[in-house]
Formats: sequence, structure tokens, C-alpha cells
Amino acid sequence: MSSGPEPGPGPGIQPGTCTGPPIVPEPGLPFLPGCAIKDPTKTSFHRCQTMDFKNGYAFFRLPREGVGGETLFANQLSQDELDDLCTKGATLTYGQVKRPAPSRFTPAFVAYDKKVLKFDAYFMEEVAISAEEHYRIRQVCIYYYLEDDSMCIIEPKMKNSGLLQGKLMRRHRVPKNVHGDYYHWKDLNVGIDLTIYGRTYRLVNCDSFTKVFLESQGIVVNPPEELVSDPYTEQRQMPVQKRIVPTGPDPFRQFLAYDTKVLRFYAIWDDTNCAFGDHHPCIIHYFLADDTVEVREVHKRNDGRDPFPVLMRRQRLPKIFADKNKNFPSCVLEITDHEVQEWYSPKDFAIGKTVTLLGRTFFIYDCDKFTQDFYREKYGITDFQPVDVNKKPLEKVPQVIPPYNGFGIPEDSLQNCLSLFPKPPRKDIIKMLENNLKVLRYQVALESPVPEDKNRRFILSYFLADDTISIYEPPVRNSGITGGKYLRRTKVTKPGSTPENPIYYEPSDFTIGSTIEVFGHRFIITDADEYVLNYLERNAESFPAATVQSIRDHFLPRKVVVETTSSGFPKKDLDDLIVEVQKELKRQEPFNTRQFHEAFHHCDTEGSGFLDKTRFLTLCDRFNVPTSTILLKKLIDYCSCDEDKVNYRDFLRAFPSDLFPEAEGQGQQLNSQLT
Repeated sequence: MSSGPEPGPGPGIQPGTCTGPPIVPEPGLPFLPGCAIKDPTKTSFHRCQTMDFKNGYAFFRLPREGVGGETLFANQLSQDELDDLCTKGATLTYGQVKRPAPSRFTPAFVAYDKKVLKFDAYFMEEVAISAEEHYRIRQVCIYYYLEDDSMCIIEPKMKNSGLLQGKLMRRHRVPKNVHGDYYHWKDLNVGIDLTIYGRTYRLVNCDSFTKVFLESQGIVVNPPEELVSDPYTEQRQMPVQKRIVPTGPDPFRQFLAYDTKVLRFYAIWDDTNCAFGDHHPCIIHYFLADDTVEVREVHKRNDGRDPFPVLMRRQRLPKIFADKNKNFPSCVLEITDHEVQEWYSPKDFAIGKTVTLLGRTFFIYDCDKFTQDFYREKYGITDFQPVDVNKKPLEKVPQVIPPYNGFGIPEDSLQNCLSLFPKPPRKDIIKMLENNLKVLRYQVALESPVPEDKNRRFILSYFLADDTISIYEPPVRNSGITGGKYLRRTKVTKPGSTPENPIYYEPSDFTIGSTIEVFGHRFIITDADEYVLNYLERNAESFPAATVQSIRDHFLPRKVVVETTSSGFPKKDLDDLIVEVQKELKRQEPFNTRQFHEAFHHCDTEGSGFLDKTRFLTLCDRFNVPTSTILLKKLIDYCSCDEDKVNYRDFLRAFPSDLFPEAEGQGQQLNSQLT
């Protein structure tokens, strides 16, 4: 919008021209002829630039300076006054002349709405994968929309053309070059080549509206050209010539004579050259009606193959191909008669022959009775002896079991050699249920040259449920050795057994005084639980007599003591006797009873609980125990099993550790002398 009238040249002088110094009105005078003077000193007459570009678009702006850099005065008129000045003419004698209103502005998208220029064109497309055509002519229609200067290209759809036809290019403004220019309707004409996105179109004709519009804009339209057709399409539209049947056997007569008559051959397809290949039994059907061949694969239960019976569909199979271009990929196209020199016929199939059908080799080893009769009548063949194709049984390779590596038990490690996914060895469930929670316990001593190991005692447990052994060492205070689990529950083999034929320890191998070797460590059985004796006596028929007798002999002295005690002294009298002995001992000189207990246990190396009577009395004398008193003699007689043995465990019941508390620190020197 303008801000007011600008000072311009006088009447009769065109804008932009200059014939002399500019005319400047006197101050206070109107800008009328006779009221202005020229400035003779002014030498610059250039005009200010009013055209400019912004964001790629040209626009008009008001001048900032006058001619020659003069200062322009600000417009003092309103918009309404400016509009009146535009429509108001010169004032005459008889009134003012009215100017006509300016014509109404119509934008281009309204003026050219639904006005489209149409051109008929074609382009040539190269074909590189066909032997029958090297190029293809494709006819298109190019549309130019005048409202927004956009274009689109549409190819008429042709039935069964095999091409993606229709809209080849969507509607948009098409670039003309790399400089950012776009195609305009002035660039279009008949008889020119139009390059769009690397594809050249030949414009050959246009419709009547397009011709009238171009001529109205001053463009000379070239004469139309003939639209070129596709040669391959014209060839396909030509009528198919009837095939001349050569003189020979009539195919229809052959069909009537041999319909439903099929030759059947039994063959083997050898596919062992491929990865995971095998011998596939197949059946070859030759149809005499039309000389076609079908191959079916014979499947068996659980053969590991997909149940598709047809290996090759029914078709004519070529035997010898004619000479052709080796560079042309014919493997993906249908085979025609002129490409094949010879087809497979019944004379190519016979027992013992090898035929190659579509790249697969088949060995024929037998045929059915109809096939034998057919070859006997037509070809005079009489030998139809089948070929034996059964596989010879492979020699069974003995399985070599690797040596035992020492990890786990041999039965468990053997499962890794018998199966890819090893399973735990089978267990005797009946035996486990019958012997559940039945454990035989033995006291064993470690046989070792180390002096510190001589006094170590262990509890060996034999589990009857699964014939496993565990060893536990009871902790002893101030012994310097941490007790606890010595051997976890596992099977233990005997010395001399092999990993292939392991022999494990059984309850019959555990006798008093016998030596047990456990993974290189030797243990001597010194004692057993009473449950062991009871179990062996209840099942004496399952164990050797020597084993049962050994346990009986070990428990015989204990039974004698029990019988003597029960017959001579009742339990109540024994307890009263111990109380009387303790009262008498408190009147004597105190001594360390704990050291007294350790001395007896130290002398009993076998852990049987019995000592010789002579040694027993010697230990009592060292600790100043008054064995000559009546009560102590009576107690010693009670604890004596026979003339030579004394049960010191019952004797020590009269000497508890808290009998003399004030004598805990004494007796160390005596203990060192005993050791």
C-alpha cells in the first residue's frame, strides 16, 4: 500500500527521463508551472531501486529517496483521500470527470481452474532379459495443469501386458534443470523431446484446447506426428497360425489307443553327493497316451521327510536340447518344441539303466507286469531280472568306553558315553524302600605314618539303601584338627577293581580289625554300633559267617559285663555305691579328674573301653587314688569283666570332672609324663 503521491516530473515529461537540472518549487508555493526553478548545481539524476527479492520471490517496495538522492516528504494524506485522488480527474467548467472503476482482480488458480493441457507422447524402454524383443514402446499422456504449473504422466492400462501401468508420475511441479527452474507451458509443443527425470518423451500430438490455448499465447504449434506402436504388442495381436501337423502318427489316435495305459518303473534316486543326501526309492510313471513322465517318491513311516509324494509333476521331459544361445537364461522359461531335439520315449527306460531327469539321476531296478508285457510285444525284450538294490547291513562298530576320569562315580560318568543327553543311572527302588533309613555305623582309626593322625577316630556310616559310605570325624577340643565331614556320601570301590568293572564295598567286608581303603586312605575298623550286630544276626543268611562271628566276638565282653552287673548289683545299688565312693574321695587329697579321664582314654588305643587290670591299677596309683579302700575295691570288682580286664568307663562314673574344682590347674606335669 502506498503512503501518498510522490513528487514527480512536470507535465509532459515521462518518468525516468531527465533533460536538465531538476525543478524545485519555491518554499511556500504550489508545485505548478511557473512556481518552480531548476537547480543548476545538481549533477546526480539516478532513481532509487524499487524492485527487490525476498525468500526467492520478487516484490515491489516504495522508494526511500527521490531522483538524485533527494529527500522525500512523508505522505500526509489518508487512505480514503488517496483513493479519491486516484478516481478524481481534472476539474472542468461543467463538473468533474468520473473515471471508471478498476477491473476486478482474478487470481491465476481461479482463472485457469480445471484447464489442462494434454499431449500424446511415447518413450522407448530397453529390454535386456528377453530373446524376442530388445526394446519396448510405451504410449503415455502428459497433462499440464495451468492453475499451479504442475504436471503428471499417465499410461493407459493394457490387459495382460505384464507391466505396472497407470500413473507413472504423480502430479507436481517438474524440475527443468539443476538451476532450480521448472517446466512451463511455454516449454511444451508438439514434435519436441521432453526429458523428465532421465527419461525422454516424444510429444507427437495434443488436443484441440491445448492447440487453441498455445496459439492464443502466440506459440506456433508444430504439426502432429504419427504415434509409434510397440512392435512386440503388434506381433502378439496378429492371428496365430495353425500348426501344420507333420505326416506321422496321429496324436489323437495315440491318445485313444494308449489311454489309461501307464508304464511303471521302480528306481532309486542317489542323492548321497549332497549334504545329508540319501538313497530315495521312487516310482517312474510313463504315460503312453501323451508321452509324459511323472516321478513319485515312496515314503515310509518315520523316514524324516516331508510327505510330498510327487517329486516331478507329469510333463514331457527333454532328452537332447537343440543348439541355442548359451548366454540366454532358459532355465526359468517354458521349453518349446523347437528348442528340444529329442524327447524321452519308452525305449530310453529299461531295467539296469540310469536316466537323468531334470538333473536328477535315477537307477531303474525293476518294473511291473504290464510294463514287461509291453516291452516284450513291442521291443522283443525278454530279460526282466530285477537288480538287487538292498543295502548291505553295516558292520556294527564296537563301542569303546574311554577310561574313567575320576569325576563322580563310574556309573554316572558312563552315561556321557551312552547318550548325547546323559541320564542319571537307574536306582534299585525296591532296595531303597526296604532299606530306607538303615545305616551301619563303625568306628575306624586312620592308618598313617604321621604321629598326629594315630589318635584320630572316625565314624564310618554305610547306607544300605544305595551302598554308599560317608565318614565323619567327631571334633576333639584342643586337638589342633578341625573335625566334621571327612567324606561325603558316595560309593567306594575296592582296591584292585577296574573302572570298567568296579567292585564296591559291601557290609560283608566290614569286620573288626579289617582295613578299608577309601580313595588312597587306609582305615582300620575298631568298633561297631550295636545295630550292626542286630542287623547281621537278623540277616545272617545274607552275610558270611566270619563277618557275623567277628562282630559277635567284639560285643561278647560287653555282654558279660552287662550280665554280671545285672546279676550282682542292681542299678540302684550301683548308684548308691558311686555316691558313697565320691563322698570318701572328697576326704582324700584332691586331684585333676579331667586329666584322670584323659589318661585312661589315652591308654585305650583301640577305644574298646577296657584296660588290663595291672595297667588300670598303675594309673590309679599315679593319681593317688586309694584303691585299697573297701568301697573302691568293691567298685573295681564290679567293673572287672574277668581276671585281666576292667571296664574303666563304668569306673570313671565315680570321678566326674567337677569332683575337685580346685584341682583343675594341677596334673599338667603328670599328663606330660604319661604322653
